[in-house]
Amino acid sequence: MGRLFGTDGVRGVANADLTAEMALGLSVAAAHVLAEAGTFAGHRPKAVVGRDPRASGEFLEAAVAAGLASAGVDVLLVGVLPTPAVAHLTGALGADLGVMLSASHNAMPDNGIKFFARGGHKLADELEDRIEAVYESHRHGEPWERPTGAGVGRLRPYDEGFEQYVAHLLSVLPNRLDGLKIVLDEAHGAAAGVSPEAFTRAGAQVVTIGAEPDGLNINDGCGSTHLGLLKAAVVEHGADLGIAHDGDADRCLAVDHTGEEVDGDQILAVLALAMRERSALRADTVVATVMSNLGFKLAMEKAGIQLVQTAVGDRYVLEEMKQHGYALGGEQSGHVIVLDHATTGDGTLTGLLLAARVAQSGRSLRELASAMERLPQVLINVPDVDKSRVRTSADLAAAVSEAERELGSTGRVLLRPSGTEPLVRVMVEAADIEQARAVAGRLADAVKSALG
Repeated sequence: MGRLFGTDGVRGVANADLTAEMALGLSVAAAHVLAEAGTFAGHRPKAVVGRDPRASGEFLEAAVAAGLASAGVDVLLVGVLPTPAVAHLTGALGADLGVMLSASHNAMPDNGIKFFARGGHKLADELEDRIEAVYESHRHGEPWERPTGAGVGRLRPYDEGFEQYVAHLLSVLPNRLDGLKIVLDEAHGAAAGVSPEAFTRAGAQVVTIGAEPDGLNINDGCGSTHLGLLKAAVVEHGADLGIAHDGDADRCLAVDHTGEEVDGDQILAVLALAMRERSALRADTVVATVMSNLGFKLAMEKAGIQLVQTAVGDRYVLEEMKQHGYALGGEQSGHVIVLDHATTGDGTLTGLLLAARVAQSGRSLRELASAMERLPQVLINVPDVDKSRVRTSADLAAAVSEAERELGSTGRVLLRPSGTEPLVRVMVEAADIEQARAVAGRLADAVKSALG
């Protein structure tokens, strides 16, 4: 698997790449590294462990719990809950670490392990590197001091986590959802229980689809990566809007009453305007990645809201928000972070806040989302090129400059080397789709010529 930790924990095919032995070993290593860092000093350590409904999550949960307990950590098993719920409970319960077992929007055979530090925040990169190093040393036979007797960790179910998380969601809503009819697509995932409960208690009339997880059907033709079922259901039921989550419910995409998709950029725009109206948008600033649609940037400029852009990845959005104290950030994929109320993207919270804006304003989601006009966007992947020369090739720089002159202020060009594959991504936005396609095609040819 190369380096174990990616941008979102450790992922792979469960029981092939990600085995029970690895889950146990990483958990032991995490306990040792946090102990060395002083996290456990002066008290008996405690961890929160949750998972999505994947079948493989059952044995991986057992392995993680065994590893932590064997290293002297008490474990609260919160069961099937969203990733942001595990992060929230890690902070709310004063736990020293949290562990979430999920592969998010990936297909069912995959799974993953994500560690949270005290407070429910993502582990620092250096701690992940240290955990990986300790895991490898243990795997190659280096002995470690094992607690015995009363020193071993204890396991207990913590069913109260469900109610605590729902109560938290409801406590931060600015207004109720009475009068709204909402379709929820839970992707047969981790939010199948908590999301309908929260929306119903908030006053909405709820229709659910994709809310019958059986361990095998997560993300299968439903959820935020497959919006067809939700679009049809919203129209069929005459709903005001629809909300779709992914497998671990850290994302949210939406559908308006006509069945049209409302993507992460549009959701960010709606929430930014709503938060500024109630003086909750600190520094009148929102954070997004360089892949956000140009229409989002233009909408924020028109509204007098500053946009700070980061590299692609929610981790970079979160870092920027934490460093400068910004309240709202996210990605086009629907990974939205409301930092005053969550330490990670929270799809259920995002959906609730979006619906609350519809209810409070008396305007349809379609009308609210029209504050941002999505410009046509064309993405071409150019494989088998020397991606390391993207920023140094004079020929490529000349081609980009020519494209930018042609597009003017109503278009945008972005060339980005892939982080995992030998390819370059060419992205072009323009007011006209045919112009975007033509410019993207020429730039793709230029990439092949200059870097091939």
